[in-house]
Amino acid sequence: MKPLSPECLPLPDCAERAWARDAVNLLQGDARRSADTHLINPVFPGLSGISFYLKDESTHPTGSLKHRLARSLVLYGICNGLIRQGTTLVEASSGSTAVSEAYFAHLLDLPFVAVMTKDTSRQKIAEIERFGGKCHFVDRACEIYDAARQITEETNGHYLNQFTYAERATDWRGNNNIAESIFSQMELEVHPVPEWVVMCAGTGGTSATIGRYLRYRGLPTRLCVVDVEHSVFYDGYRTGDRNKTCEKGSRIEGIGRPRVEPSFLPSVIDHMIKIPDAASLAAMHVLSERIFRRVGGSTGTNFFGLCWVAGQMMRENREGSLVSVICDSGARYEDTYYNAKWLEENKFDIEPYREALNIFLDTGDFTLLEALVRASK
Repeated sequence: MKPLSPECLPLPDCAERAWARDAVNLLQGDARRSADTHLINPVFPGLSGISFYLKDESTHPTGSLKHRLARSLVLYGICNGLIRQGTTLVEASSGSTAVSEAYFAHLLDLPFVAVMTKDTSRQKIAEIERFGGKCHFVDRACEIYDAARQITEETNGHYLNQFTYAERATDWRGNNNIAESIFSQMELEVHPVPEWVVMCAGTGGTSATIGRYLRYRGLPTRLCVVDVEHSVFYDGYRTGDRNKTCEKGSRIEGIGRPRVEPSFLPSVIDHMIKIPDAASLAAMHVLSERIFRRVGGSTGTNFFGLCWVAGQMMRENREGSLVSVICDSGARYEDTYYNAKWLEENKFDIEPYREALNIFLDTGDFTLLEALVRASK
């Protein structure tokens, strides 16, 4: 019997494309409902000539900057044919990304499994489970990757893999990404083009998006990335060695990694600093007191970085604007970063940094803050 010629073969009905089309519409609908987030401008009496701006990503439906990333990762998977009806979504996450991905999995009626360390905040775990997601726990941060791959194989699912795909799932040229939104909101300010954007790194995806956007638009704004203890991003940037690793995981949830993640792009970063965890947590407390709402530890890292850059600018008698991000709400850390007993048990002495930051913000005197950072090295 002769095989059928190509023109005689029945055409596929492509039913899966209909599901993908509906799924993308649901995700785009969420983006339109979310609109944009506020760019707030807190005023500090000691910083004459320097303006701070904070993009408040905590107001997204899932409460963090990771809402943007999660939507992009799911869209990336659908549009590449990797996520289909019934596909189990799997992620390795320290919490906030998984909360947002659980939300989108629930929106699309897809199973979701988050792999995380046992010390992830209970609030984040509860939020993942509230959206119908499941949590798989490991002992050490370096174990999350292999565990996520294994679960993906067992479920024949899709590993969202934020640490690899964060930098490529987001359209860095625009399309209302966080960089384009910031610069649009800055247009009518006294210093509309920031001197610096300051950003901590979790996957490295946000810094990659911002750094690429600055170059694409030909903007003079520079990008400073702030790293924390028990993270190798700074070492990878300084040495050029992407194989750097460390055993212990970051104590500032959501940022700092035990390996140099694929989404981290040192080539688009203009400057990096590494700060003590106590400085991040002190800055978190100070900022929360001054804007009358609680922010998370990664935002504290961002804010300390802003203060450090501002101190250097003031020393050089330079004026201008500085921009960073409120990554998430402090409500997720009531039992940890905002708990005095927890801070004491974990040997965080934040009071010296709190004092130095308040002096700097009120008077512009950078001496004590600088001395503390240099003494910590």
